[in-house]
Amino acid sequence: MATASTLLILMQDAAKKAAKGLVRDYGELENLQVSKKGLADFVSAADLKAEKYLRDELQRARPGYGFLGEEGGLSEGSDKSHRWIVDPLDGTTNFLHAIPHFAVNIALERDGEIVAAVTYNPVTDDLFWAEKGKGAYHNNRRLRVSGRRTLEESVLATGIPFLGHGQHAKFLKELHQMTQRVAGVRRMGAASLDLAYVAAGKFDGYWERDLSPWDMAAGILLVLEAGGVVTDAEGGKDILGSGGICAGNSEIQPQILERLKAVA
Repeated sequence: MATASTLLILMQDAAKKAAKGLVRDYGELENLQVSKKGLADFVSAADLKAEKYLRDELQRARPGYGFLGEEGGLSEGSDKSHRWIVDPLDGTTNFLHAIPHFAVNIALERDGEIVAAVTYNPVTDDLFWAEKGKGAYHNNRRLRVSGRRTLEESVLATGIPFLGHGQHAKFLKELHQMTQRVAGVRRMGAASLDLAYVAAGKFDGYWERDLSPWDMAAGILLVLEAGGVVTDAEGGKDILGSGGICAGNSEIQPQILERLKAVA
């Protein structure tokens, strides 16, 4: 059985406690008409409440660490080496429509490198976690990326740009490059869980652009610790800064990159 460090236990407990409020709100959403005016505000309140809890809990445990959150932005800490990167609710649109595929995400960055990560889907009770050099896990099971070697047998995940967001024309060209070569492409609606599924070998690869650091930070470490490869969408190292990501096993990830580079 996997044994989490004190740091990981802190992160797991914080994610699970923050998720309790989300689950209560999710239960209410299931009984509401999703077209009603005001539901976006309802979700924003759920986001803010979860992030405030995470900020308070993590800063109480590690008072000097910086904090980067989706809702509250960046807060510098006295400890310039460490920074929490938090998304209290990744998959907001799924949450809004009562689709049980969303997650609470906590990553710890040390000197510019992600060293600990938690991604938690509270509806399914799926807990993905990793610590640098110690492996990646789903609950207590060790994770490994898939062993597939060709695009033809692979299922990939991606994100589709939506209203007012992203490079629609470029995405369609990239999708064309992929769909004629792979067994399938899935768009699940939560980048963090896409990356967790790559780490678990469910997806063979994943690419997306126009993401924020909190969408990717935890998932990057999950994939790396499961034996995978992660770059930005151009094949570079500045994943959090570029907003683009390409992940997979060592055979599939370069093939995805090759297809992305083929898009004019």
